[in-house]
Amino acid sequence: MPRIKSFETWVCRRERGPQYNAQGHKFSSADRVVLIKITDEDGFEGIGTCIGERSSSIPLAYLHDIIAPIVLGRDVHDREAIWHDLWKTYRPLGFYPIYVTGPVDVALWDLAAKRANLPLYKYIGAMRDSLPVYYSCQFMDTVDDYVQDVKRCLSMGLTAYKVHSKDNLDIFSAVRETAGPDLVLIADPVADWTVEHATRVGRHLETLNYYWLEEPFRDWDIEKYSRLCEILEIPIAGTETTEGASWGVAQSIIRRAVDIVRADVSWKSGVTGTLKIAHLAEAFGLNCELHSAMMGPMDMANLHVSCAMNNIEYFEWHMHEDQWRFPMKGPYDIDDKGVIHVPQGPGLGIEIDWDTVDKTTHQCLTFEAK
Repeated sequence: MPRIKSFETWVCRRERGPQYNAQGHKFSSADRVVLIKITDEDGFEGIGTCIGERSSSIPLAYLHDIIAPIVLGRDVHDREAIWHDLWKTYRPLGFYPIYVTGPVDVALWDLAAKRANLPLYKYIGAMRDSLPVYYSCQFMDTVDDYVQDVKRCLSMGLTAYKVHSKDNLDIFSAVRETAGPDLVLIADPVADWTVEHATRVGRHLETLNYYWLEEPFRDWDIEKYSRLCEILEIPIAGTETTEGASWGVAQSIIRRAVDIVRADVSWKSGVTGTLKIAHLAEAFGLNCELHSAMMGPMDMANLHVSCAMNNIEYFEWHMHEDQWRFPMKGPYDIDDKGVIHVPQGPGLGIEIDWDTVDKTTHQCLTFEAK
């Protein structure tokens, strides 16, 4: 069988606007994205992207010093074995950040699906070919900011909207008033509240008919999540940043600490890790809603996985959409009814904007199998 021949990375700079600095939730004006390409002996290529928000040197060190030697020279179809080998190096002082193994696994799946000449979701096993979208807003400062943003969402024909706001009840109320009764609303404060505070906010959201409350605590606060799930009727979503892939998420499920599981291919160890979590959640009667990877190629990998899952309702579309699409060419295929359609080309079915990659790259490294 063909072997993995090369492992390449490009560190690219992605510009962002000032709208990402609000309510104490700040991104830098420019971040780094590490583009990964894995190539086999027959010339088939797989793509993944890794975040480098704080420092590109951290993911590069893991990718080149630990992960590439495990991947190079392996059979292109040994994804499960490679996935477990990466986890075997975690405890013996590997301690990967949650965002470095996923892009490699995505690239391996992309490569294998291209070899099979199938879209990734069909290569996995198709459940659907489209999914409703929810508009995932940024943290903003004023009530009017959110009012205008909800109007934009409605003008785009979308049927669901996620409110990123710390704890301003007036914002949650104004969004519902502007949205009307039919728009599905989700609250995501990305918070570290007390149980008492989360209860007050959650009960307010219940009166406004919000669909779920997400991440009111840090994901490791399983006891707090368990208590809140008992108190509130609104579903509680968590595990977005839980470490340990499916093993970590299992701890929240068995403690009844979440009503909805969160995962994604970037932070949950790739397609392989996300599918394990989705199937685990399904066995317990829970939905698994995927978190936006905030990078075009990984978002499309999320979409393919979503279309191979039974227990998911929405695709998260992070705003403002043009900046988070990098380094992928072309817009997402979202129709006027707010439904996104999965690409039908082989693998991820996307095209990388190599001209922009070349213009924004400040470091490029290649490793080849011996």
